[in-house]
Amino acid sequence: MNPNNLKKLARVTGRHGLVFGKWMLIACLTGLVVGAFSSLFARCMIWATGTFTDKGTVTAWFLPVAGLMIVFLYRVSGMGQDKGTNRIIQSAGGEERVPLRLAPLIFVSTVLTHVCGGSAGREGAALQIGGSLGDNIARLFRMDMDDRRVLVMCGMGAAFSAVFGTPMAAALFPLEMVTVGMMYYSALVPCVVSSFVASQFAGGMGIHPETFVVKDIPSIAVDSVGKIVVVGIGCALVAILFCLMMRLMARWLTRWLPNAYVRVAVAGVVVAGVSWLLGTQDYMGAGIAGIEQAINGQTAPEAFLLKILFTAVTLASGYKGGEIVPSFFVGATFGCFMGQMLGLSPSLCAAVGMVSVFCGVTNCPVTSMFIAFELFGMGGSLYFLLSVALSYMLSGHSSLYGNQTLAFAKFPFEQTPMTARADALFSRYHHQK
Repeated sequence: MNPNNLKKLARVTGRHGLVFGKWMLIACLTGLVVGAFSSLFARCMIWATGTFTDKGTVTAWFLPVAGLMIVFLYRVSGMGQDKGTNRIIQSAGGEERVPLRLAPLIFVSTVLTHVCGGSAGREGAALQIGGSLGDNIARLFRMDMDDRRVLVMCGMGAAFSAVFGTPMAAALFPLEMVTVGMMYYSALVPCVVSSFVASQFAGGMGIHPETFVVKDIPSIAVDSVGKIVVVGIGCALVAILFCLMMRLMARWLTRWLPNAYVRVAVAGVVVAGVSWLLGTQDYMGAGIAGIEQAINGQTAPEAFLLKILFTAVTLASGYKGGEIVPSFFVGATFGCFMGQMLGLSPSLCAAVGMVSVFCGVTNCPVTSMFIAFELFGMGGSLYFLLSVALSYMLSGHSSLYGNQTLAFAKFPFEQTPMTARADALFSRYHHQK
């Protein structure tokens, strides 16, 4: 081999080795920092959920007070125009910096929401915590924009992993959620490392993932596959409804109640009051108990619709948390109901619905599949794959995150600006040849 080529190969290999070493160290550091903060957040969330479960009949009526405190905290911190997870997506896309104060702010606000029973999740808050810490670690090391994007994604994955306990799905979620139809693979290794480190840290702190057992998984047959197709199509429609209701409720509440303090207080009274009238608190809080009941084959037919309404009112009015666990609740209860109607294992359909609605509202099919594998195991993997694929395609361009960039359309005949440029470059290349 030519000596010059050997020298060039040695330089390239050395440079790659340095970059690898740099990212291994930074990813481990990010995983430790974000994992520690997120583990504390998870412990507080366990306390908040337990407190509401034990004393919800009392704490639910303090929901308006908690809302007023949240609005006040965001106002005095200068975060009045909060964009939630959309701010983190913008940051991962290189468009916006995330202030460090967002991490403790969303931490406290989410705990306040949950201890009083607001219908919200915790993973959306974890993404904001991780993105904020990741962005500020990048600022500490004076990284350029490309490296900062990677570190924001590392923080998001680490926080999701520590709080939800699915490190494989957590590593892929930030890569997939920023741009629909395209994954940011150059951040894969750092995200995997940071997610794994954070997961191990959380496990050492006694934070363990939810586990579910799916019952009565049928063998592959035309009948069972056909019924799963129906479930997948239904999940796509439910995902569209969920996203639409979230947008409409935010618009309606802002129009009818323009004052943020009045809006959050009235919404808190409505959520607590309607729950009292229904005689159940099943639709308040994150809804893990409802998910477990659905996986065991038990649900009310109207459960998914009520959870959509409770979540839309809670989050659109100013309470904090996230939409991910509520989307799991909606999908699990809808899937269980469909299983009962179709005569197919309600437990399997609940699990399928859970990940399929999540896919429809986030546009993340690969992450959805990994969540299914990590929560339910490999049994019924074909059913999960089929329903997730259908939900991804048929949910269209609906999303809980308005700042997601659409890179590639879901239907072959549709074009986006990115696919149009790619087609033009491809045609130019072949014409030159």
